Amino acid sequence: MKKTVYFLPFFLALFFSAFAQEETSETKEVTRDPIKFEKSLTGTFNGQKVDYKAVVSETFLRNSKGEVTAGLWSTSYIRSGVDSYKRPVTFIFNGGPGSASVWLHMGFFGPKVVKTDSGAKIDDGSAPYTFVDNPQALLDITDLVFIDPVGTGFSQVEGVGKNEDFWGLNEDASSIAQFMRIWVTKNGRWQAPKFIAGESFGTTRAAKIAEVLEGGGQTMAINGIVLISQALDYAGSSSWEDNLTSFFTYLPSMAATAWYHKRAGEGKTLEEFVQEARNFAYGDYLTALYKGEKQSESEKSSIADKLTYFTGLDKDFILRSDNQILMHRFKKELLRDQGKAIGTLDGRYLATETDKAAEGPVLGDPSSYMTGAAYTATWNDYLTRELGVIIERPYYTSSVGMDGNWNWKPVPDGSYWEPQYVSTARSLSEAMHRNTAMRVMVANGYYDLITPFFDAEYTFARHNFPQERIEMKYYEAGHMMYNRQEDFDALAKDIREFIVKMTK
Repeated sequence: MKKTVYFLPFFLALFFSAFAQEETSETKEVTRDPIKFEKSLTGTFNGQKVDYKAVVSETFLRNSKGEVTAGLWSTSYIRSGVDSYKRPVTFIFNGGPGSASVWLHMGFFGPKVVKTDSGAKIDDGSAPYTFVDNPQALLDITDLVFIDPVGTGFSQVEGVGKNEDFWGLNEDASSIAQFMRIWVTKNGRWQAPKFIAGESFGTTRAAKIAEVLEGGGQTMAINGIVLISQALDYAGSSSWEDNLTSFFTYLPSMAATAWYHKRAGEGKTLEEFVQEARNFAYGDYLTALYKGEKQSESEKSSIADKLTYFTGLDKDFILRSDNQILMHRFKKELLRDQGKAIGTLDGRYLATETDKAAEGPVLGDPSSYMTGAAYTATWNDYLTRELGVIIERPYYTSSVGMDGNWNWKPVPDGSYWEPQYVSTARSLSEAMHRNTAMRVMVANGYYDLITPFFDAEYTFARHNFPQERIEMKYYEAGHMMYNRQEDFDALAKDIREFIVKMTK
């Protein structure tokens, strides 16, 4: 197979980078051109042979004065030899905030993907890792654009830019919306159907972007949004003391995870047991949470019995917890008798703990550290060896320095009446009412213990969402459900059908 490579030589990239750093430190003016690497490739997707270009490139973002503020990097896969002006394009990003797009890129959407243990039992270990062609990639029906927000990947502030111009709920959405408009304009795709796929905080971002794109003097309507492990309203995904909503929204995920580890739900199917948990959460449990100390001791005991039934935890522990089980305690308590803690991103994972008496996991999230090295290694190898990208600075899969420096305030001037949970649910609902053709697909993992599936149901049941344009999908894994091969296959089928239906 012949591959044609177009990219700046290594020494030229080094020169541009050094020159930009010197200019930034003295004059703040960026005079170089954006860096771009391009390679022609061929693959087979959904049974079709597809010729395409892989374009790893830097896009300059600018302020209202036209001054460069950042160099935002993306990886685009663009089909060759077709009339592209009406060809669908899907913009993809992960979350964090502060995460590059490597997880969705290497884990699911890319033309090649990494494979970790589908059964969530074996650590990814050390290199080499399994990296394979992805025949289910969507390149036969849509071009793919993976976006690394400023502060992740190679993306960084340039010129007159400052991190605080980008590290915030509104600032982040504005910068990604600006990039999308630039990409669409450069590639002549204003008439193309446009989709967004985001994961975790990437769904928070996607909802806000849908709103931002409707303004700014360049209205851009989105055809469809895929929300993978949604986090639109953080009241339902923040397991903190005194947050009554979270005890309600997390319970069915606890029940599902207890069922998986054979600590609850014996003799029931997963779906049957989860539905029981839903009914209890919306019924007696919600009442008990809001009655609080107005309950009698017998009422509290009855609720504790039910919580024991659903979670597999000891009744005395539940009563000491005032019938309110914090997620970090659940992850440690479920298998405490085995000295193990379960994962956050995916409750199927478990690991032996060094401190068996601690309140919560001490080693971190096994569903993260048992898979993360494989993603990082395969991405860096693929980027340099197969795509020919040579940059002297590291590619940051997670941002360095963003922690504690993110502006979560929901309005531009940072003012509001009282502390509140982050929410972009209303932004997406209103965007859907203004754009009556937009549809949303929500992908949920039963064992996701950070953005619970029941919170997705609770969120989309409120905020006046048009119910007929919301599609809920469920998978028997966690936050990154595509790590389980059966769910990888199901998710690929569901998203493909979603996009095809929207582009007929």
